Amino acid sequence: MRLYLFGHTYKYAVEQMLLTMFPAERPEYPEGKPSGERMEIRLSWGAQRTTASCVLHRGGHRYAGRASAANGRLGSKLDTDRCCQRLVKNAVYRAALASGVPEPVWGALTGVRPGKLLCALLDRGLSEEEALREFREEYRVSPERAELCLDATRQTRLVKASLSERDVCLYVGIPFCPTRCAYCSFVSQSVEKSMKLIPPFLEALEKEIAATARQVKELGLRVVSIYMGGGTPTTLDPEQLERLCTRLERDFDLSALREYTVEAGRPDTITPERLRVLRAHGVDRVSVNPQTMSDAVLEVIGRKHTAAEVLRALATVREVGGFAVNMDLIAGLPADSAAGFAATLEQVLALAPENITVHTLSLKKGSRITLEGTAIPNAQEVGRMLDLASRRLRESGYAPYYLYRQKFMSGGFENVGWAKPGTENLYNIAIMEELCSILAMGGGGSTKLIRPDEGRNLRLMAPKYPLEYIQNIEKTCADKAQIATFYYEFLEEEK
Repeated sequence: MRLYLFGHTYKYAVEQMLLTMFPAERPEYPEGKPSGERMEIRLSWGAQRTTASCVLHRGGHRYAGRASAANGRLGSKLDTDRCCQRLVKNAVYRAALASGVPEPVWGALTGVRPGKLLCALLDRGLSEEEALREFREEYRVSPERAELCLDATRQTRLVKASLSERDVCLYVGIPFCPTRCAYCSFVSQSVEKSMKLIPPFLEALEKEIAATARQVKELGLRVVSIYMGGGTPTTLDPEQLERLCTRLERDFDLSALREYTVEAGRPDTITPERLRVLRAHGVDRVSVNPQTMSDAVLEVIGRKHTAAEVLRALATVREVGGFAVNMDLIAGLPADSAAGFAATLEQVLALAPENITVHTLSLKKGSRITLEGTAIPNAQEVGRMLDLASRRLRESGYAPYYLYRQKFMSGGFENVGWAKPGTENLYNIAIMEELCSILAMGGGGSTKLIRPDEGRNLRLMAPKYPLEYIQNIEKTCADKAQIATFYYEFLEEEK
């Protein structure tokens, strides 16, 4: 769609709302006089109020939206930018609604972390009732999603209160999988093609572990959680897992560790031998992720296992013992339906895992589903899946404990982690709500350094692909020195 901006340069804010309300459209910024199907978005400052307006020309009709705020809400440059971006988004949103676009369940919210907005309201001293009312009025979030967000925010605040400014989580990325799923765009090299890369990858990873551990020790940071993901970490054989876990124990002080999670994920990688290695090193949480319990859907998405193998894998985990189990489901997979999703959900509930994460299919640019234009359930069907999941999970004793959204999600919905009381995953909450620094190691690892005073955060990225990671490991290790620089800066400011 053609976009014309007057009086501002908030392109990203406009594009976010365009994607939310018109997901099939892509932004264009033509030169010259406005023409054709378009949006004209203006921002103007009056003596007392700042106003954003949007005029949408679509299908031969003209639709208008407007939003304004008292100038008293404009303070620092950052506050002014935030307020003006919100006004621009609301103006675009209201023009789109006027044109007949159905109102999304998340209203005018476009961010990944809606809980941060609700948390900020509670931190201002508002009661839950007051915060919820302002949250709904400001962003037009549906009552059901607002309550969902509040439930997750309660857990966020509990975890936040339990963390100190020197607490950190570790992430270890193993970018290998037995095969690649049709919906996946993560960095995951298929082992059937790259088994030879695993040994040199582990050698490089050990160097990065050592470099990261030196920073942690020098700064006196405290490791409270380890999350090993990927890919599928249990693609590694028992000996390789033993080597990796031993190295982590040797280089880091894990005496304050509160949880240790490994994404076993793919049932075709779960064996008693691998699980015993993990348990011997203190791993107490694993994933057994079916995504669906329909063999037909599994085949379409490229999973090389059956629903029966999921049952076998979970039985193996329970036999070894000592693990809290998460099971992932995805609403909106190709060849699935609301009835099929319901059948999957009931089978998983009968297995009684401690955690169930319900994802909405996200149409990643590099996934096979997107590249091949595979047919998927429509937004209404996905909505029915998610509404059913919410109702049945609550009835079965689970509560939402973390929540986030992504771009290109079917219907603009959300991903929600559900847990039985007392089994919430600290790492998932910490990373999604940016409660503490995440020190990442491994291919595509994203270290995110978080300032507890809400100052500027810092992100360090490792190379994505295994071979690239191996070849650039010296630079990746050298980059870890920025961790000390980051912490010394804000600790010095606090003196």
